[in-house]
Amino acid sequence: MLLTSRDFQNGDKLPMRHVFNGMGYQGENISPHLAWDDVPAGAKSFVVTCFDPDAPTGSGWWHWVVANLPADTRILPQGAGSGLAALAEEAVQTRTDFGTTGYGGAAPPKGDTHRYIFTVHALNVAHIDVDENASGAQVGFQVHFHSLGNASLIARFS
Repeated sequence: MLLTSRDFQNGDKLPMRHVFNGMGYQGENISPHLAWDDVPAGAKSFVVTCFDPDAPTGSGWWHWVVANLPADTRILPQGAGSGLAALAEEAVQTRTDFGTTGYGGAAPPKGDTHRYIFTVHALNVAHIDVDENASGAQVGFQVHFHSLGNASLIARFS
């Protein structure tokens, strides 16, 4: 699989429009455009995540989790995780480590540079059994058992 974005290239600094508005930052908190191709045969749904492995928590930080995207999905437009663009009706945005659903942008401690790993997972099932209260770890557990493949795109922010 291949994951791309119109908003940044792999390894680029995350633009301010995708940075959190809070925790000392004044970003726009708008989820980036994401598109994927070269999907594995048999993909019946997708999960998209954004994870910061560098957060000083001992377990990273989930910034965005979208499950149950239909098999024909190939694009999440900019703002899809922020309520500015539509998601498929069956898609579920689950709880992030901010304690809310939807996209939560970059917000590292001042002076730190963190990686924000956007990943699309192709699954062999049409949906996983999660709702908006599921944690990133709960979604990840189910993804692990149904994955056909994935692709990631990394942005940095400090």
